This record gives sequence, structure tokens and C-alpha cells, in this order.
Amino acid sequence: MTYTVPAAQALAEAEAEAGAEADRGRRLRTALVVLVPAAVALALSFYDLGTRSIWLDESATISIANQHGAALWSAMQRDGGNMLAFYGLVHVLFSWFGDGTVVLRAPAAVASGLTAAAVAATGARLFRPAVGLAAGLLTAVSLPFVYWSQNGRAYSLVVAFGALSYLGFVHLVAGESRRRPGHPPWYAPYLYAGSLIVAVYMSFIVVLLVPAQLLSLYWYRRRGRVIATCLAVVAVASVPVLLLAHARGSSQIFWIRKPNLNSTFQIVQVIVGSGLPPEFRHTASSVPLLAITLALGVGAGVLGLWRARRHPPVDGVSEMRWAGALVAGWLVVPLALDVAESSLGQSIYESRYLLMSSPALALLLAWALLSPRRRTAPKGRAMLAGGWVAVVALLVLRGVQILPTYTSSPENWQEATRYVLARERPGDCVLFYPSDVRQAFDYYVLHSSFPESSWPRPILPTAPFTEVRAYLEDYATLSSSQLTRRAASCPRMWFVSSHAGVPGASLISTTHHLRYVALLRGLESDYARHRLVRISHASQIDVWLFAQHR
Repeated sequence: MTYTVPAAQALAEAEAEAGAEADRGRRLRTALVVLVPAAVALALSFYDLGTRSIWLDESATISIANQHGAALWSAMQRDGGNMLAFYGLVHVLFSWFGDGTVVLRAPAAVASGLTAAAVAATGARLFRPAVGLAAGLLTAVSLPFVYWSQNGRAYSLVVAFGALSYLGFVHLVAGESRRRPGHPPWYAPYLYAGSLIVAVYMSFIVVLLVPAQLLSLYWYRRRGRVIATCLAVVAVASVPVLLLAHARGSSQIFWIRKPNLNSTFQIVQVIVGSGLPPEFRHTASSVPLLAITLALGVGAGVLGLWRARRHPPVDGVSEMRWAGALVAGWLVVPLALDVAESSLGQSIYESRYLLMSSPALALLLAWALLSPRRRTAPKGRAMLAGGWVAVVALLVLRGVQILPTYTSSPENWQEATRYVLARERPGDCVLFYPSDVRQAFDYYVLHSSFPESSWPRPILPTAPFTEVRAYLEDYATLSSSQLTRRAASCPRMWFVSSHAGVPGASLISTTHHLRYVALLRGLESDYARHRLVRISHASQIDVWLFAQHR
């Protein structure tokens, strides 16, 4: 007997199969929107990852993470709880894989992929998939972003978890659970609160993002209770690290100056992605990229206001206005709060601290360029094609800046250490000011091919190079009589210095600089001749050689 399927049942099965195929296509497109920017960010960050010389702050990471037990905790406390989770993570990685530069920088490089993925997903949810894809790519292809993603510090991780907190916030505020309509997805509060907690344990500066998020609740006040609950959990979880920060105070950032035109220009370049002074000098594309991006950014703001006025609210909520306010707040509010704190209290006006706002500009640019009002109309399609041309042009200009930097070391401790070891003679001594710079020198001494018998004898600090210690904000010096006694046993004295304080920056910084000058004058009086070599172009390394005989 032959059975025939009724036409209605066959049609329903065909429609179900077509719907499933369309759903698979949507999931694939969504995955590509997130994965492509993440892959680009990872490729740019992992390329040539271990070649660039470490700099002073990376040497602090190495020295702290190489401690064990009570010494590790003491070093973390000395840094006031800043980057606490990062130091712990690197300590574990060093224990497993050794303290090579690739291992040191791998967490930041991995975080770059998380950032690009989070920005792309946020853009796709707030606007449309094309906006998310472009925003993720614009975030990934940026000199400041790539540089800090190739750095053994926690700044890239702060940007990553700050972006993830925004993704969680978006789903928590405007997301809808499929099983419970009217409620956010189950994972949203965990993603939001968890990302903020991890970010706080990477750097306290991430708290500047929270007011920006709260301001956007004006359009979604019904979500205020769940957001407040999440932030209460974050506050309780952050108590230990905040107590450490309070005990340490702000003395470790004494070197940051009050806001001025030069520092403002540096911050603008970092957020815009058009340069990274003083680490890297301007290229031919720096000024054009800065001008184009600023013009597009202003245009995006004007266009956003115009679209928001024309976008009708649904159930009392204008999602377009909320999305625009959320992204604009991400860009503007941290900067405004930073300026206020830096002007009225301890200055935190440093470009790396505001790198976490750069994804917001990428979202605004992508939204302005790739969201024509009527995409299906010929005019809309032409505008969309023109928008992609502009995005590609921005990516090319940014890429031109990134490529030459892979072989550049703004603070070249590898070269400075090699210079001293290659010219060392038996009986040579070496002193460092401040003691922090000993950490970077020590790292390359221990990783050099020069035998231990050819290493100069350290007299400030006096610990042997084989004993790795953390010298954080240590500006120890020698009195005139102490220096004279040590010079009597050292026919030649190497003096290595960098970050020795800036006169006029602050009282602490000026004091440190005066100590450096006094130490230098003492060496000049104890030795008959001297020679100076200056290495690096960003933070200058001074290598002096003093000798008893002319």
C-alpha cells in the first residue's frame, strides 16, 4: 500500500526546514561578525610578540610574578592591589612556561581578541551585524590597542573586561529571554557583574565606566533594580582590593601631571587610534587619520542626534536614543570624570587609562557609516557601499601606522644591558637609580649569553643579579661618603638611570630628580672622567661610565 503525505503537511515541513536553514544562516553570520574581528585582533597582537624589548613597567610585572609565597603577596601589596589578578595570572604562567616575553605578553594578546569580539557583539545587538563587524575591526586595527595588547601589563585586559561588561549590560537592560519574555537572558547578570569584578582586580580605573552605564538607564528605569543588585555584588567583591589601594594611597602615580594641552592631545590620539606618543613618533598618516576620524566622529554625533529625534519610541522607550546615549556615554563620561579628578585631586590624566573608551568611538563611526535609513533602496545601498569604502580606508590608514612599530622598542633595555655587558671589564661596578630600573637590567642579564664572571658588581642595590627582587617605586640613593667608599673599590663605575623624576611635575617627582642630580654630581667628583650614552626615544635610558683615570 502506498501512503501519500498531504499537501498541507508537506508545505509545513518545507517551511520548517526553510526556517531552520535561515536560523542556521543567521547563527553563522552572527558567529562571523564576532570571530572575524577577534581573529584580526589576535593576529595583529601575536605577530612578533616577543621581539620588542621590555620596558620599566613590564620589568615590574616580571619581578613581582617571579616571587613566591609571602614575597609575592608583599610585592602585590607594595603596588597597592593594582593589577592584583594580572600578577597572579602571570605568576601561574611563569610557573608553567617560564618567564619569556611571549609568556609575559600572552594574556594581553588574548585579551585583544576578547575586546574585538565583545565590541562586535555589542554593535550587532545595538544596531545591526554590519555595524558590529566594522566596529570590531576598527577596534582591532589601532596602533594604541595593538601596542598595549603586546604589553606585559593589564591595560589590554581592562579594555577587554570593560567591553564585556558593556555587552552584559546591553543584554541585561534590553535583552529578552526566549523562555521568559520580559526578562533578560539568564547569563546577562553574571556576564555584567563578573566582567566588572575581574576588571576591578586588573585596574581600579575601570570604575569610570559605571557612571556612563548608569546614565543610560534613564530610558530603561525598570531595569534599575537588577543593575543595582549587580553593582552591589561588584562592590562587595571589590572590598579587598580597595582596602589595599587605600592603604597604599596614590604615591605610585606621583609622576602623572595635571591636564595640559600636550597630555590632552596624547589622549585624543589614543582614543581616536591615530598615534601613540611618546612611544612612537608620528608617521605620514598620523595627522590625516586624526583629522578624518575626528571629522567622522563629530559627524556621527550630529547624525545620531538627528536619527534619535526621528526614531519613534516603542512602549515608551526609544531604543535608538538609548543605544546612542549608551555609546556616547562610554566615550565621553570616563574622560570627563578623569579630567575632574585630575584637576581637583590626584592626577590620573594618562592616555593608557582612557584606552577603555576607544571601542565607543569605533561603534559610533561604524554606526554613522553603515546605518542608512533605507538599506534596500538604491540610494541606501549606495550609501552602504560608500560607508564600507570609508571603513576600509580607515583600516588601511591605521594598518600603515601599525606595521613599522613591530621592530621598534620605545624603551630598549635589551640594548642598554647588552651595551654594558659587552664593554664590561674585571672589577667594574654598577649602580641604578631608581632601583626600579635594576629589574629590567636584571632580566636581560639573566637571559644573556654573557658568563656570570663578566657581569659588573652591583652596589646600588647590592643584591646579586641572580637574586630576583621587586624594587617598586624604590628611589634609594647613597650619601656622599657612602658613594666615595664604594668608588674606592671600583676603578670603573657604570651608572644606569631612567624615570629619575621630573622637575616641576610634583613635589615627590622633583625630590626624586634632585636625588638623581646629587648622585650624579657625587660620581663626577669621585671619578676623573666619564662618558654618557643615551638609549631609546620614548623614556630615555642614560648609561654613564665613570673611570678613575683619564
